[in-house]
Amino acid sequence: MRILITTMLAALLASAANGQTGDTVRIGVLNDMSGVYSDDQGPGSVVAAQMAVEDYGGKTAGKKVEVLSADHQNKTDIGAQMARRWFDEGVGVIVDVPNSAIALAVSELARDKNKVLIGSGAGTSLLTGEKCSPNTVHWTYDTWAYGHGLARAVAQQNVKSVYFITADYAFGHDLEKQFADEFVKQGGRVLGSARHPIGTNDFSSLLLQAQGSKADAVAFANAGGDTSNSLKQAAEFGLGQQQKLLALIMGQNNVRALGLPASQGIMLMVPFYWDMNDQTRAFAQRFQARHPKKLMPNDMHAGVYASVLHYLKAVDKVGSADDGKAVVAAMKAIPTDDPLFGNGKVRVDGRTLHPMYLFQVKSPAESKGPWDTYKLVTTIPADQAFRPLDEGGCPLVKQ
Repeated sequence: MRILITTMLAALLASAANGQTGDTVRIGVLNDMSGVYSDDQGPGSVVAAQMAVEDYGGKTAGKKVEVLSADHQNKTDIGAQMARRWFDEGVGVIVDVPNSAIALAVSELARDKNKVLIGSGAGTSLLTGEKCSPNTVHWTYDTWAYGHGLARAVAQQNVKSVYFITADYAFGHDLEKQFADEFVKQGGRVLGSARHPIGTNDFSSLLLQAQGSKADAVAFANAGGDTSNSLKQAAEFGLGQQQKLLALIMGQNNVRALGLPASQGIMLMVPFYWDMNDQTRAFAQRFQARHPKKLMPNDMHAGVYASVLHYLKAVDKVGSADDGKAVVAAMKAIPTDDPLFGNGKVRVDGRTLHPMYLFQVKSPAESKGPWDTYKLVTTIPADQAFRPLDEGGCPLVKQ
């Protein structure tokens, strides 16, 4: 009897170590459910993952699909502990993972345990650079695309100098660097940087430093609620009267928090907007009906939806979710094709390629409704939107 029990326990542990438990493929959505990024990812990313599973038919490789979720609280130790536990309990893929420090930690765990990480909320371009992994795919956006793209646009507007207000962790540092590299290349000067922790409430001292720099523009290298709060306080300080305000990552929730009078004219780059075409509008209406706060989907929610669809296709192709490296190889072999990003591909370094769009925030007179916030300026083709393959330093790229 003891031998039988031991054998059964060993079988259960072996099953849990794979990407599926029994007859179930398990997907974990790991993000900020309660902090500054909760509206930009949070419950909305869970909704997006559930919609992708349902739209795919609820099964892959003959197994039913289950979506789990957890709050990493923007703490690397909590995020890593949750990811390790999930992987050990049979979760085959973790998706979203805003907060680049946590994403980098989970990427290493996914490699070690032969699971899969798909970053949608994660921003750092290190995920497809020197820290790339055969078990990681980076969807939606990255700091290289946003930093370099916006720096080129700003330089064309005759901005000659910039001062940064930057989130003090891997994501903010990387975003600042990417913008600064391109801006200096375009002939601009960086006059300094003031850094803040996630969830800062009072930006007054940082804004005074930026004001005192006399830079042509103040660039906010932060995200989520930090972007909204810092820009709101900048408007109260009157910074926008003397200096251009640049939001290096700004989404529709930031615009709604600030209001169109305060944010009109700001230029931003995103790979998805809910009101682009009939397919994105149809998805957005379904998403909004299910979101706890009735928010429209942003690009990172769209990235979760599209990447989960592609993951399920890859698991079907491989025949199981057990071998994470094999599943990611299949994701790279199969062209991407979904209603939100269109046709594209996952590159050898794990970077998903799709177009980027430069938008401008509408004025109150131009807007026809509460979610009608952007107008299209130009489209950046996929092969120009992201870092060239040979410049990232990814060990997976054959030189």
